[in-house]
Amino acid sequence: MLQQFLPGEYVKSIYHISPKKLKETGIKGIITDLDNTLVEWDRPNATPQLLDWFKEVKDHGIKVTIVSNNKEARVKSFSEPLNIPFIYKARKPMGKAFIKAVKNMSLKKEDVVVIGDQLLTDVLGGNRNGFQTILVVPVASTDGFFTRINRKIERRIMDNLKRKGLIQWEE
Repeated sequence: MLQQFLPGEYVKSIYHISPKKLKETGIKGIITDLDNTLVEWDRPNATPQLLDWFKEVKDHGIKVTIVSNNKEARVKSFSEPLNIPFIYKARKPMGKAFIKAVKNMSLKKEDVVVIGDQLLTDVLGGNRNGFQTILVVPVASTDGFFTRINRKIERRIMDNLKRKGLIQWEE
């Protein structure tokens, strides 16, 4: 049971994920969360550093889809200026949005990595649906109401993973 919460990889931020290395390992697509993964949950637009990272991803021929549990207005206003496809109200960790994203990118799930900041939505959803997963440290120390509840549960899971020697994680 605990294995479903174990990310394939864990990094400090999205910027510690090398598109070149992803490409070398056969990754052709990225499903990424938005809030507290790419930018703070209350930041409306991409930062210059994130724009550079997206350019590098594109230059390596890797497709990206943003999959978020947030509302359409939030995800659309962030994604459309970047010309990045998105799925809102994804209901992660349920699998429907993940499968839809892969289909829209015309890829196989073996060629796609799921990146996110939450064990209960991104990692669990990715793992349960057969994707590679990467957990990032949240970019903001504050969260919305439901995410704060998830974080309390995640801390217990993370402590369990640490105690069993399955993960080493520093925030």
